[in-house]
This record gives sequence, structure tokens and C-alpha cells, in this order.
Amino acid sequence: MASTKGKGLIVTFGEMLIDFVPTESGVSLAESPGFLKAPGGAPANVAIAVTRLGGRSAFVGKLGGDEFGHMLAGILRENGVDDSGVTFDEGARTALAFVTLRSDGDREFMFYRNPSADMLLRPDELNLELIRSAKVFHYGSISLITEPCRSAHLKAMEVAKEAGALLSYDPNLREPLWPSPEEARTQIMSIWDKAEIIKVSDVELEFLTENKKIDHESAMSLWHPNLKLLLVTLGEDGCRYYTKKFHGAVETFNVNAVDTTGAGDSFIGAFLSKIVDDQSVLEEEKKLRKVLRFANAVGAITTTKKGAIPALPTDSEALSFLKDNLKRSNNPFKSKKLRFLSCSNC
Repeated sequence: MASTKGKGLIVTFGEMLIDFVPTESGVSLAESPGFLKAPGGAPANVAIAVTRLGGRSAFVGKLGGDEFGHMLAGILRENGVDDSGVTFDEGARTALAFVTLRSDGDREFMFYRNPSADMLLRPDELNLELIRSAKVFHYGSISLITEPCRSAHLKAMEVAKEAGALLSYDPNLREPLWPSPEEARTQIMSIWDKAEIIKVSDVELEFLTENKKIDHESAMSLWHPNLKLLLVTLGEDGCRYYTKKFHGAVETFNVNAVDTTGAGDSFIGAFLSKIVDDQSVLEEEKKLRKVLRFANAVGAITTTKKGAIPALPTDSEALSFLKDNLKRSNNPFKSKKLRFLSCSNC
């Protein structure tokens, strides 16, 4: 792994868990002949996506004091993620999620967390020194669902912001985990105006606005004065971007999608890894489009393997993918394109 000395630190906050991914797509959980054990959890995925791409990251969260929890902490360290913000709960289990893979590569979740260790993180357990060292502080909304983790989340955001970090928010909606859709909207929006970068999927845009239209007007209804960039991911249609000065869209790439788990996480991880030390990207459209093209490539690659973290590409793999794609696009005799069926809720 290349040296990360001198690079800005991206700290992610929230859940890390075990995804059990079926070995066969297009069948129910009960019908699946077996499952592939894969580490996951959106904030952890983002942290590892950053280090795989040559960046510097840390993860803050709580794991069960069980074999799965210690395995996950080991995976963070193996991937170069600072785990000094990880605590363990000897009285709670690490969260599990069983994933149903549809035939198109998209998926649904069944969670086991009643309660899981990530829900029990307390404000007094936070590594405040680590959080204060963040140049970017990234988080989701799952940690807002219950106390005491909600209070820990709010405290961590406050400390990071006071220390000068750029706040990045990906709601990562998992509706079955919330008491009701109304509660999900209320809590997700309760911290909306704090973030300077927000990434939502097309499904999340529909959910939050209660509007089936995925258009400029719908996206801009989520704009707030402190926001520097709003990203809307559109699966096989790429992404749209909105800033105070300009807006536009960037196409994605054509791949054989196997499992879309983690595609949105790798996308935002790739994006943050490119802007953490150069925030002029948020002000210059040409730079922004180049970074989003890179992020789209990383997201596309992630869909070609099962599991989130196992599928995250390295920087060299992403650059090779972009180079090969350019060659194919310049070849008039190229073979028929494969469709990129990306996650509709990433």
C-alpha cells in the first residue's frame, strides 16, 4: 500500500456489520443454498474504499465483543484504516444482515440487531482526539435511529465541525430499521442543514421529497444555505451534481453487475478521497466532473463482485478500468456493451 503520509484524514462514523450474501441470485433467503460471509456497513465501506484508493481514513463505531466484532476490527486494520475509534461491547452482538440478491444484481436486507453493539455507542466512548483530526467527517443516518448512539452521533458531528472538518452525509436509507417512514424522514432531515456535502440515491430522493419525479426541481428542494455540493446517484444513469454556481450530470460505465452492495459507498469514498486535500473541486466544474467520472468508475467496478468490502477496487485497478474504457470507446469495432445495473438505493 502506498504511503499516506501528509494526506488529509477522512473519518467515518456509524455501523460495521457482517453481510451474508446468497451464493445464488434471484432466490429468496429461504431458498438460497448458501451464503458468502462479507464484511460491510456503509461507513466502514467508505473508510476502506478510501484506503484502497491510496487515501487515509479512520472508522468510529462500536462492535460486539464477539468473534465477528474482532474479525471486523482486524479487517479495518488489514486495509489500513485507523481503528483507534472502535470500541467493543461485551454484552451485545455484532450486527448481521442477510442480503437477498435479485436477478438484476440489486438487493434487499434482513437485519439482526436487537440491539446490536453499534446501537449502544455512548458519547463518553468517543475518541474525540481522532475526530478532531478529521479533515472530512462522513456519516449516515442509521446511527440516528436509537439512543445512545444518536447522542454519540450528534456529539461527534459537533466536535468535528468545531475542529474545522468538512461534513459529508449519505443518509443510506434502510427503511425496515426505522419505526415508520415518517420517523425516518424526520430524523434524516433533523441534521440535514449541518452537512456541506450530501449524497442521495434516486430512491432516497423520492423518499425524502415524497415526489416520484427525479428532476432538478425535486433535487433543489433539498438544498440548504450551508450546502456546497448535492449529489444524486442514478444507478445505470450515472449521477447528477448541484452546487451554488452550476449543475450537471456525469454518465457511468457499462459492466456486468453481480452485486450492487457497496456501490454507493465506494462512489462516495472515491469522491471524498479526491477532494479531501483539494476542495477547489467543489468550485470548479471541470475538476468536479473529472472526479465524479472516477467515482462512477469505482462504483461500477464494485458491482462486479459479491460483497461490499471484498469488491472495493484499488487506485491502480480504477485507473486501469478507466484506461481500458477509453480504449474501447475509441475503438469503432468494439464489442457489444454490457449493461451496468447499479444499486437503486446506494
